[in-house]
Amino acid sequence: MANLLLGCIADDFTGATDLANNLVRAGMRVVQTIGVPEAPLDAEVDAVVVALKSRTIPAPEAVAQSLAALRWLQGQGRGGVAPRIYFKYCSTFDSTPHGNIGPVAEALMDALDCGFTVATPAFPDNGRTIFKGYLFVGDVLLNESGMQNHPLTPMTDSSLVRVLQAQCTRKVGLIDHAVVARGADAVAARIAQLQSEGVGIAIVDALSNDDLLRTGPALAALPLVTAGSGLAIALPANFGLAPSARASALPPAGGLRAVVSGSCSLATNRQVADFVRRGGAALPIDPLRIAAGVDVAAEALAWAASRMAQGPVLVYSTAEANVTKAVQERLGVEEAGAMVERTIAAVARGLVERGVRQLVVAGGETAGACVQALGIAQLQIGPQIDPGVPWCHARSGAAADGGLHVALKSGNFGGDDFFTRAFEALP
Repeated sequence: MANLLLGCIADDFTGATDLANNLVRAGMRVVQTIGVPEAPLDAEVDAVVVALKSRTIPAPEAVAQSLAALRWLQGQGRGGVAPRIYFKYCSTFDSTPHGNIGPVAEALMDALDCGFTVATPAFPDNGRTIFKGYLFVGDVLLNESGMQNHPLTPMTDSSLVRVLQAQCTRKVGLIDHAVVARGADAVAARIAQLQSEGVGIAIVDALSNDDLLRTGPALAALPLVTAGSGLAIALPANFGLAPSARASALPPAGGLRAVVSGSCSLATNRQVADFVRRGGAALPIDPLRIAAGVDVAAEALAWAASRMAQGPVLVYSTAEANVTKAVQERLGVEEAGAMVERTIAAVARGLVERGVRQLVVAGGETAGACVQALGIAQLQIGPQIDPGVPWCHARSGAAADGGLHVALKSGNFGGDDFFTRAFEALP
């Protein structure tokens, strides 16, 4: 039976492992499910992360999926007590004025009879910080970071209060850094003040992990928090848990190694370039050839067959923003994305069927398609490779022997040498 303290709902698959990674680092035993399970969880864990693929679907569908996840999680609590709930979204607040973060957050608040919650995508370990309600990526504002060119969720405003207010019926406020710096009691007092002013959701500033750790205790009584993965480092302590090596233990790794990438983020472009520069075997996929009816997946698998024994192979559709835009103009944004996802997913399944047992997948939408194609229902969360990206282990799916180590990397995460270094992090 599950031993659940915290139930998490993530709006994409890489974001789910990102969140689970931080919970594990802070001492929680975590399982990630792919979609809403049909049966009760049969595992002794402290937290479950339900991974949805809801970030870019229409808001009503995202709300329905999130509420279904909530209902399942509420049935998994310890001793009949429902777990606290965590709604996780991207640290770059990937959304639009018509996006899903606000509608999902408010639907969860309604279902939980929650009068107030927080929103903080801050993830300082990956350079995502919030000051005066403005989101920074590294040293620049969100709307100057490259995210303004995102093909699905272009972020053209760095004011999180404005962005979230455009999506919400509740009043959105701010808990700024001057308050956070004074500690949990000051944050709690500010929450009480905002509630008295009719505010339902508050953006919380954070410039460092210390800010998140100061904020965490003030949130212990909230039935719902909404955040990126950064806040996760501060919540296990609310349940009396501390970091422990056993939380991240995975079975030993073996088999062939591969990377598939569908992300077009700046970080992933650098990672592809670094892998190629180091002499890695890499094959680009051309969306226009897919559209022309060529079986690109079969070509990629034939190419990989003679190379996998020599080391990791990379199959990628990653391209710079101007190239991606040109393809989208010819094929349409949705069709271009779906077509590439299907192809990358078919490649991932074919690689695993041919003996790959260590697989890195780059890109949130790509990860969702690959995990579904691989038939993975549940992931055990293991050690961190880079901030926000852990190795995981799946005991079911396309791997004939029932064991696959997989890393689901958000497009914007990881150092330039991630594709090379990831495999060195496994025992």
